[in-house]
Amino acid sequence: MTSTLPRTEARSGTLGGERKGWVEQAALVAFIAVPFVAILAAVPVAWGGWLGWSDVLLSFVFYAVAGHGITVGFHRYLTHGSFKAKRPLRIGLTIAGSMAIEGPAVRWVADHRKHHKFSDKEGDPHSPSRYGDTVPALVKGLWHAHMGWLFDVEQTSQRQYAPDLLNDPDIVKVSRAFVPIALASLALPAVLGGLMTWSWHGALTAFFWASLVRVGLLHHVTWSINSICHAMGERPFESRDRSGNVWWLAILSMGESWHNLHHADPTCARTGVLPGQVDSGARVIQLFEAFGWAYDVRWPRQDRLDARRAS
Repeated sequence: MTSTLPRTEARSGTLGGERKGWVEQAALVAFIAVPFVAILAAVPVAWGGWLGWSDVLLSFVFYAVAGHGITVGFHRYLTHGSFKAKRPLRIGLTIAGSMAIEGPAVRWVADHRKHHKFSDKEGDPHSPSRYGDTVPALVKGLWHAHMGWLFDVEQTSQRQYAPDLLNDPDIVKVSRAFVPIALASLALPAVLGGLMTWSWHGALTAFFWASLVRVGLLHHVTWSINSICHAMGERPFESRDRSGNVWWLAILSMGESWHNLHHADPTCARTGVLPGQVDSGARVIQLFEAFGWAYDVRWPRQDRLDARRAS
């Protein structure tokens, strides 16, 4: 089948250009459904004794790596430029974010930049308020914001919203390699689990917990920032949308659920700026800065925070 996309888009290094084909839609269903079923089966599987310390360790490590790859890499770095990174860190963060299996880096960034441009207004890819403010409309909107929008055939223009990334050879190469990185993200826990326990049983349980359950949990935590954090939560800072802070998602989202400040000051490297707000993403950036891998970090300034305080 001959592509109808412009030459520049067809060779942009991303999957699918600006439209999704049926193969990609089918793969999307599989990557959403299978980990979700694993989450539903997690309690009886653990109750049945199919959960060991190696599974817990591998799940934590892969969740932390892929989660911070999304939070620090795809979001605060690639999307908003909250800091600058030396080349090895830039590549490493992009690979780590790809391990979350939320799509190629360039597409993820384009979607999120469009979200910020039209946040909670017409044009926002995933606003929970797009259908209105009645209870049925909000329920429909929450579904759309959480995961329904992922099935839209028409995609955000990567040329319009992420031209800087399409001009970065390193990011394009990693974006092209999304499928093998995703498969490696699923296979590595099983290989390590088998080696750690020296058994097929250890490989199987590691695949269930550190691959399927880990991916499913991270997916729904990430999507909850789009849905829940734009429908509820405290709003201590002025923003032009409905972004709110949801404290009970803070640890699992690595600080992303302090979403109100993020929309009030998108380029800030820290989202949890108030006392008691846990933000492991900011701590990771601090560590990179200390090692000299990250620089020109846009840390919060008191005058900017004061200017954005809600009256």
